[in-house]
Amino acid sequence: MSFFNPFRPSTLDIGIDLGTANTLVYVKGKGIIINEPSVVAVNDKTGQVLAIGTEAKQMVGRTPGHIVAVRPLVEGVVSDFEVTQEMLRYFINKASRAEARILPRIRVVIGVPSGVTEVEKKAVEDAAKNAGAREVYLVEEPMSAAIGARLNVQEASGSMIVDIGGGTTEVAVISLGGIVASKSLRIAGDKLSEDIITYARLSHSMLLGERTAEDIKIKIGSVLPLEERLAAPMRGRDLITGLPREMEITDDEVRRALSRSIRVIVNAIKEVVEETPPELLADIMEHGIVMAGGGSLLRNLDILVAQETKVPVKVTEDPLTAVVRGTGLILEDVPSMREVLLSTFDKEKLLR
Repeated sequence: MSFFNPFRPSTLDIGIDLGTANTLVYVKGKGIIINEPSVVAVNDKTGQVLAIGTEAKQMVGRTPGHIVAVRPLVEGVVSDFEVTQEMLRYFINKASRAEARILPRIRVVIGVPSGVTEVEKKAVEDAAKNAGAREVYLVEEPMSAAIGARLNVQEASGSMIVDIGGGTTEVAVISLGGIVASKSLRIAGDKLSEDIITYARLSHSMLLGERTAEDIKIKIGSVLPLEERLAAPMRGRDLITGLPREMEITDDEVRRALSRSIRVIVNAIKEVVEETPPELLADIMEHGIVMAGGGSLLRNLDILVAQETKVPVKVTEDPLTAVVRGTGLILEDVPSMREVLLSTFDKEKLLR
């Protein structure tokens, strides 16, 4: 049987990594054209959307009481349908403007966490269709990340991916275009930032903002002792006096703050390894575990995972864009990649 690509030149083909922290958009033939925060600024009095993406992120913690900067996705799933719809419409329209031509059809492939329910999948599909997409297909994020990392997911060989995003950590073993063993955790980059906020409050009686905690995590965060001591300024409000305060925080303190969440993530990876059939495990021991997502950039996390699992570990090139690059590769040849799409959709319409 012969197939042809139904994504004809008259369509605009878009791949979206709809992340808790950032949304990335891939347009077929152009590559990744949008990488903006998944943040929307809303006027509480009128319900009007004031800003989306980068502009809205700059408003976080700096707006009057009636203007709130919200994340419409929590832990990788839609928490506010209408705001998510507006955000998707903004990104789809921005991609359409970049194409600079009239397009009667817009087709979208969106990455979603592997643990989402049927209701949550439907919410993403409906939001994208209401935002202007004619056809919407979903792919599980670990599968998309593995494809983006150029793993041979369609072969009868085991591949293991660990995708640590903003809201979720996805761990999966993949073979023959399907997920054999997996675990989805609601512990990832955002939770690690929250751990730093909690540590500052309990250990130093300081209240930190989300952006400050995230900056500290990026600048000096690690999971194993470093050869060279790192430190960063920590600025917030003194909970005792109520006045501004600045102090220095070290990498050792940040490690203590992150230790519990990191242990949960590592244990989840070990559990998936333990559940993996022996034949596939032999393949993984040969090829190694591949890590993707922003959380994989935490210093020495790959070394810790290798120590705990006794399996080689490597971080994929440009881990922040692995999921959206995977959606782009699916768009390049949908018929041959049809088995990786979620089964809630009628795949027969991909085959004409």
